[in-house]
Amino acid sequence: MITITEQAATKLKELMETQEQPHLYLRLFITQGGCEGFSYGMGFDAERKHDDQIFERGGVRLLVDASSYGVLKGAQVDYVKSHFGEGFTVRNPNAISTCGCGHSFKTRHEAGKPEPCGEETTTTTTTQA
Repeated sequence: MITITEQAATKLKELMETQEQPHLYLRLFITQGGCEGFSYGMGFDAERKHDDQIFERGGVRLLVDASSYGVLKGAQVDYVKSHFGEGFTVRNPNAISTCGCGHSFKTRHEAGKPEPCGEETTTTTTTQA
């Protein structure tokens, strides 16, 4: 299971209401890359695929594909405000180490594809959250 905090659901609902498509999902996924091996990705998606897991809170529907779910199982999506800014964060109990910015991680059983720090990874999504 993957959970969405109340704060994240509230912010996501606000963002989704500004989109032109009324029935969007939020897609959470991982890609190979980043300093530690895997990077998080998040974006709006209008289409549910056959292998997607779906999780819901407060009217927000979260999709996770089968390969990402294995690495994200038990994770929590949150929205955090601090003195340094605000944004979405993923608390992943499977991550045994993360990079300094928190966007890249590795797990005990999977190392992903680490890249030297400073190299940029590109992730394409339909609409950024």
